[in-house]
Amino acid sequence: MLKSLTLAAALLMGVSTASLAETPKSGGTLNFVAPYGSSFGTLDIHTSPSTQDEFPAKAIHRSLYQWNSTDSKPELELATEVTASPDNKVFTYKLRENAVFHNGKPFTADDVIYSYERIANPKNAFPGARYFSNLVGIEAFNKGEAEHIAGLKKIDDHTVEISYSDPAEPGFDLMNTNAAIYPTGAGEDPNFITHPIGLGPFEFVENIPGSKVVVKKFDKYYKEGQPYLDKINIVLLGDASARDVAFRNKEIDVSVLGPTQYVAYQADDALKDHILEVAEVYTRHVGFDTTKAPFDKKEVRQAFNHAINADLIIEKLVKNKAYRATGWLPISSAAYDKDAKPYSYDVALAKKMLADAGYPDGIDVAITATQNESWGLTIVEAIIPMLAEAGIRATAKPVEASVLAEVVPAGDFQAYMWSNLSGPSDYAVMKCFYSKTPRSSCAYQQMSDPAFDKLFEEAGAETDPAKKTDLLRQANDIVQEDAPSWFFNYNKAVMAYQPWLHGLQANATELAIQNYEELWIDDTAPDSRK
Repeated sequence: MLKSLTLAAALLMGVSTASLAETPKSGGTLNFVAPYGSSFGTLDIHTSPSTQDEFPAKAIHRSLYQWNSTDSKPELELATEVTASPDNKVFTYKLRENAVFHNGKPFTADDVIYSYERIANPKNAFPGARYFSNLVGIEAFNKGEAEHIAGLKKIDDHTVEISYSDPAEPGFDLMNTNAAIYPTGAGEDPNFITHPIGLGPFEFVENIPGSKVVVKKFDKYYKEGQPYLDKINIVLLGDASARDVAFRNKEIDVSVLGPTQYVAYQADDALKDHILEVAEVYTRHVGFDTTKAPFDKKEVRQAFNHAINADLIIEKLVKNKAYRATGWLPISSAAYDKDAKPYSYDVALAKKMLADAGYPDGIDVAITATQNESWGLTIVEAIIPMLAEAGIRATAKPVEASVLAEVVPAGDFQAYMWSNLSGPSDYAVMKCFYSKTPRSSCAYQQMSDPAFDKLFEEAGAETDPAKKTDLLRQANDIVQEDAPSWFFNYNKAVMAYQPWLHGLQANATELAIQNYEELWIDDTAPDSRK
């Protein structure tokens, strides 16, 4: 039954309707949790692929599009209108005329072009560069033969034209937080990294390293009446037990739940009615560097998959707060293959595959991972003895979340465990397995398969949505067979919230990332929040 879930259906899981009928109230302070590490990597979100860095960035910045959790699609945010050419290659945007940056500068087409060229510049090696790899003129720009990207054209101060070399769906890329629009020249200002300026509903106040980022209401935000809150403390609490204690003591207003807490909160009458669930578009996996031995051989990668009893780990450790992975694309994807089967748990087969690949005595592998009970070191420690039975001698290499976000895009690993975005745009995420995609963008495993590349290129040129989906389904089957990763599970995200908090969205792209302008607290909140 789970395999037949649509994204729209998944989004409705566990949504509380009680708060939706009430009228938002202005004022108050929210203590919101950044749950995935002990520090923020950077306040320059253009430079970061890390979810952790999105928490403050989502308050401070805005992108051309924004994800609509209700309708399950990207929608215009910094533009009021878009016109697409018949071949879906040229998009003309009418930009908001009422948007201003936190420093008072009006938002114009120049800011869009500046931001996108900064992100796309190969000298910067920013993760969002992949969003612009299909722009007209990108090759000349990357080679230094052109100062600007020809596919980014200013028509007037509030009109910008974006041209692609192939049919495109720009909303899925341009809604990302690390594709935020900065004021022209801001990225080169040495003060920007410590005092970011954006178009978002809240303006930066202070960053207390290892503790929190504080933002306050921006009175000139372009959406009338929003934001409702006066202030947000974005608190660093990467440790699940610390979040549990703080939430039960009413010191924080939301808490992302791990497997153990998920079971406990469901059984607690005081907590069970304020839990939000969603099937997220994230795939938990161990990724391999396929350019180096021993993972340059497909048989070794497949052996790794066969050596692990993933179902047992999901049941015993993850407490069924996940769906077993059968490849890269999650169950909510239109291109998900409902007939696909996960790799079987077969130690004897794993041993044979290693021997056939030239490793009869087994292999040694270091798995870089951060602390996370759902997809981090806890899982690595669980799979080590399983792998050992097949002759795969694995060791864990612990790092902080911010370090993981640096070493993986840099290729400084043999294998890594992470939870990476696998939606909502099937085409965009499958680009991470395309041989021409830079490692720094998202092609961390450096998979290179001509059959995949051919299908991916055909999908990029296809304008019929059904045919495009079918091509991507076939491409995803190749990814599963090529095994650039151990495919573990698709995340079921769960967040507990206090009864006085309203406006949370069932965000399938990352439940913990919220449009803060929609959040509000009622009169039952503690005095410390009022």
